[in-house]
Amino acid sequence: MEVINGTYETDGSCCSSCAAHERVRADAFKGVQKPASLTRAQKTELWRLAAALLLGVAGFFLWEKAVGLAGRSVAAVILGTAYLLAGYDVLLGAARNILKGRVFDELFLMSIASLGAFAIGAMEEAVGVMIFYKIGEFLQERAADNSRRSIKTLLALRPDTARVFRDGQWVELPAGEVVPGDSLLVRPGERVPVDGTVTEGAGSFDTSSMTGESLPRPALPGDEALAGFISRDGALSIRAEKPASDSAAARIIELVENASKSKARTELFISRFAAWYTPAVVGAALLIALIPPLFVPGQVFSDWIYRALVLLVISCPCAFVISVPLGYFGGLGGAARRGILIKGASVLDALADVGTVVFDKTGTLTDGKFAVAELRPENGFDEVGLLRHAAAAGTHSNHPLARAIRAAWDATGSPRPGCDEGSYAEIPGHGTMARTGGTEVLAGGDKLLHLREIPHRCMDGPDTVIHVAVAGRYAGRIELGDRLKKDAAKAMDELRNLGIHRVAMLTGDGEFPARKAAAAAGVDEVHHGLLPEGKLQRLEAILNQERGKGSVLFVGDGMNDAPVLARADAGIAMGGAGSDAAVESADVVLMTDEPSRVAEAISRAKKTRRIVVQNIAFALGVKLVVLSLGAFGLAAMWEAVIADVGVALLAVLNATRALK
Repeated sequence: MEVINGTYETDGSCCSSCAAHERVRADAFKGVQKPASLTRAQKTELWRLAAALLLGVAGFFLWEKAVGLAGRSVAAVILGTAYLLAGYDVLLGAARNILKGRVFDELFLMSIASLGAFAIGAMEEAVGVMIFYKIGEFLQERAADNSRRSIKTLLALRPDTARVFRDGQWVELPAGEVVPGDSLLVRPGERVPVDGTVTEGAGSFDTSSMTGESLPRPALPGDEALAGFISRDGALSIRAEKPASDSAAARIIELVENASKSKARTELFISRFAAWYTPAVVGAALLIALIPPLFVPGQVFSDWIYRALVLLVISCPCAFVISVPLGYFGGLGGAARRGILIKGASVLDALADVGTVVFDKTGTLTDGKFAVAELRPENGFDEVGLLRHAAAAGTHSNHPLARAIRAAWDATGSPRPGCDEGSYAEIPGHGTMARTGGTEVLAGGDKLLHLREIPHRCMDGPDTVIHVAVAGRYAGRIELGDRLKKDAAKAMDELRNLGIHRVAMLTGDGEFPARKAAAAAGVDEVHHGLLPEGKLQRLEAILNQERGKGSVLFVGDGMNDAPVLARADAGIAMGGAGSDAAVESADVVLMTDEPSRVAEAISRAKKTRRIVVQNIAFALGVKLVVLSLGAFGLAAMWEAVIADVGVALLAVLNATRALK
């Protein structure tokens, strides 16, 4: 199956309603429409099917009551008209596919079965089979439409226009024309068109369509405003920070679009299965039609041909080919509506198999919003000098610890210290280095000072420690505190309830703060003091230990954990609403910072897997029963088509549960 001009084209093994579903699956991302009831084409088809049904019922009664050739002829004309009204597109589609070399699809099966029924004199059954088949196909497509509308609602994230201040006045422009630095006006009830920062006004944002959060988020000057957020109760001025094409909403839409193209192992198996299943059934039908009457005395050809036609009717792989992709599609869409962006059906499979979850600490299990708790200067330095040098050393760092130190300095009201041009450098896993007034300043962990052979006191306390050295002399340490996220412990309980047998934490922090956070969260296994390469090595060890026991999931912040996120069987980046790194490096992006969403992602994956397996087992079971009854002459064609349509419909309806 491949994408051509934005729609899915089938490989020939798929039925027409399956192909319609694949078009629905692709069309779901072309734009957001109102959830209209019926299109003009669907209304036309509905009227056609209604007329065919009325004519079919009338023709059936006339056929049963008709006396003589004239009466039978009139009934035959009415039945034939009903047949063509309902099934002319099936016959034409089968003919076109045969000319293209695509023989074994449902159009072919239904055409051969119904025309064969005509040939052996079962005219009323031929008409009934075609009418019931088309009604079932119509209902299946409507069910798939419901799934599409649910996803389109999700993707109605960004408005087409923006209110921009240009040339001294407010003008309405296409959102794509907004450039960073533009001043935007967002009124109550309107969506933010591009990512930006609130500059004026006060209110709150409804972020549910982006993050799945039910509670409003404050909207005050300086707060982040992402494309897709809705202003609830105040007019806001917003400074654009990114173009529309690079907004959080655009990344979400792109991510979900790409996810729809990724196939799970089960989907790929069903596609391969359908490719040989239908030809095998046609071969079996030929054997049933020919072998008994040719080699068993007293057997009548017409009886066995009828049984073979029943086999063809029930054999359509439609229930598999529609419901399995739709189940995964619903799982992806349902998760996305909760702010859980999963990059494809194959990732859903990996999440469903998770047995071990490994967490980063800072920003993942803890808030990552550090605050300076203590300043402990030494060697003649005072508290102000210690803090000033630490702020200068971390001038350009985006690390939470560096931001906390800069915030503490800003609170003094003094101008923020800078560093000499071109002197700033980051030492991965250790800290930062800069020169200020020609003097070298180091700020980082204990290992940084050991690396530079600077004498100092190693002390492990309840908080994270940053050591500072100036001109090769130890200046003291800064202790910073971090808080555990409020739902971290709840997340661990939920993971264990899902059957996760191992929960671990990898962190670069010292032993005391690492064990303190792990104990509060309920994490059993802690590995502390790890550099980035140390985290990767430890994860490799866990992967080797857990081989055959389920997949290993790593959860990080998407910024400093790219290697381990990529190496794990599945990687989840938290708080990805505005993080490019998170979207790039992880298999799953959580739009909020809640650890409990990790358990929800796994739970949704398991639910999707259950639904897919249910559909396969149910469809196979019913088809095998009807196949057996048909082979022994105990099932009529109309019963076979109702069973086939019913199985497909129930499977589709069951698959849509994955959206909820």
